[in-house]
Amino acid sequence: MNGKRASGDGSEGALAEAFRHAPEPMAVTGADGAIQHANHAFTELFGRGAAELTDRPWFGLLDPSDTEHGSRAHHDALAGKWNRRFRLRLAVSDKSSRLSEVELRPFPVNGGGASLPRDSSGPAVIVLFHVLSTEEADLRVVGDLRTDNSDSVLWSLDLSSGRLRELFGPTPLGALLAGNDRELERILERIHPDDTARVRDAMAASFAGRDYEQRFRIFDRLGDERSLHVRARYVPGQPDRLVGIIDDVTEHVQLVRRLADRRRTEAEHGRLVTELSAKLVSATTVDKVMDLLSEEFLPIFGGTGAAALYVEDGLLRTSPSARERGNVSQIDGRRADDTDYPMGAVIQDRQPRFFESRAEIVSRFPAAVELMRSVRGQAWATVPIFGDGKIALGVWQMIWDRPHHASRDERALMLTFAGLAGQALQRIKAQQAELELADAVQRRMLPRQVASFPDMDIATKYLPSRAEWRICGDFYDVIELPDNKVGLLVGDVQGHGVEAAAAMGQIRVAFRAYATNQSDPGVVLGETNRLLTETGEIVFATCGYLVVDRGSGVMQAAWAGQPPAVLAAKGAYELWSPETGPPLGVLADTEYTVTTRVLAPGTTLLLCSDGLVESSEVDMQDGLAQVGEALAEHGENPKAAAQVLAEMAPAGRGDDIALLVTRMIPRATPPPEQAESPENLSVPTT
Repeated sequence: MNGKRASGDGSEGALAEAFRHAPEPMAVTGADGAIQHANHAFTELFGRGAAELTDRPWFGLLDPSDTEHGSRAHHDALAGKWNRRFRLRLAVSDKSSRLSEVELRPFPVNGGGASLPRDSSGPAVIVLFHVLSTEEADLRVVGDLRTDNSDSVLWSLDLSSGRLRELFGPTPLGALLAGNDRELERILERIHPDDTARVRDAMAASFAGRDYEQRFRIFDRLGDERSLHVRARYVPGQPDRLVGIIDDVTEHVQLVRRLADRRRTEAEHGRLVTELSAKLVSATTVDKVMDLLSEEFLPIFGGTGAAALYVEDGLLRTSPSARERGNVSQIDGRRADDTDYPMGAVIQDRQPRFFESRAEIVSRFPAAVELMRSVRGQAWATVPIFGDGKIALGVWQMIWDRPHHASRDERALMLTFAGLAGQALQRIKAQQAELELADAVQRRMLPRQVASFPDMDIATKYLPSRAEWRICGDFYDVIELPDNKVGLLVGDVQGHGVEAAAAMGQIRVAFRAYATNQSDPGVVLGETNRLLTETGEIVFATCGYLVVDRGSGVMQAAWAGQPPAVLAAKGAYELWSPETGPPLGVLADTEYTVTTRVLAPGTTLLLCSDGLVESSEVDMQDGLAQVGEALAEHGENPKAAAQVLAEMAPAGRGDDIALLVTRMIPRATPPPEQAESPENLSVPTT
């Protein structure tokens, strides 16, 4: 080699030629690692002549960071530990290095048969470099990046020996999971007992030649439980292997658990909200309303105490049971207009106040220092209990024993409950004649002023019938919802007179409570329906409820026996009949289907009770046709359209009438949902 001819028979010469011209760089080295012979590929790789390489330790040709590793590997090969390749960097020039897989094999001292020429009779080692291609090197770099400071391990399992190794060197996760353990059985012992059988069954299938994928829990070397997602491909060969990835998904699993816990908590809160709302709606005494606010609402908000007081003859009063508990003795009997204290200030201006610390409340109300000495609270929320009038009927205060920031949802929910309580107080305290009570319920049912929005024109009308009864059960509402949405509601309680009006008041209060906390119109109808059926009273009501996205114009409708909606634009109208369910109060477990379409800019929408379009003398289709034609003519001005419809009243005035007209104001550039879904109003006016 290297200019010397091999001695021996022809086979030795052939072997020498094969060594000389082998495509892989190879060298024969002595026990000390010095190069004795090198083939052409070896000299070309390093760009040096044979004479320059001879007697130089082969591991001296490595990158300085790998020299020590190469030296140890050489001595291991002499000791017989030469059963795998390992990666080293070769210093092929002064400025660059190349990644190579190195394989070392001991050279027999007195080998039988043909052998390579030797410069000594001592032990020797054959060094083989497999220089990685650019693509292979890139893959190695990607592998290193994949595992560097990550919660992943690239691994392989020798199926013949059951030993594991990390393909790209030790990683933090690998150190936590295995450390220096390489035996599969040692690692399987730390799998969570509930997952062991499943993991072992899957591993047994992989030994039979199948790919592997499992999620399971394991205890790391520190004793902490971790969740892993392990995937591997079966690679046949000598030996057969599994090659794959281990990902630590502990944080993901914990997040899923937290979300599940949160959903369960929200579901429980929703159940409490429904139950307590029903109790408020059905409360029959002032003391019952005060006790509900003071005791049963605490779990929803996580408070440690609450106080509810109502205004009577200008003084704050609470229930006898609260006085017995003694937690409001310093407040009961105080003047309701004393604005030196939070409760008086809230009652005077009906504005809620939220304090996150004692310092905050003291800085705003210095006179309350003495009052607070006997209170252990650290945060307060004080909201007015209000009805329809401008004067608050009472005040409700929630207390926390630690600093607490009331979220937007908490504030909205407290105001909703306070509103329900106010409605209950107003109903209870208005001990008047039956007709006066019904009038009050009717007024509460119909908002004095509906919500307004810059991108929608909304007009409403309520017309009591001219028959012998004066009080009926039709209602409407406009509810501002989160996420730039608005709820539009029209309904009709069965019957007339005081009972119908009272039922209408209960339904509106309950409906608004549910709608405020739920954007799905089908769920809102379903919850209101369930509340009606659970009261034990025989009350039925038709209802149509629309949730309109003000940005996209998308409408979601849930219908309970209500007449079709009317859509009109540019001299044409269309009747829209969302899929309907039975009236509210008929079947307890009814689920109401949601129907979706787009309310295009410039289109006018009408929701009405059947009193407008149907009577014993007028068929509903005929009444709807008259209404549609009028709406197509006057729809560009909802207020004018509402007035025209009220005056024409196609079905007469034998029943009360509630109607709601709204129009999406056209924008310069409509949203994609509207631009791609033009409404085709198919019934032209004449």
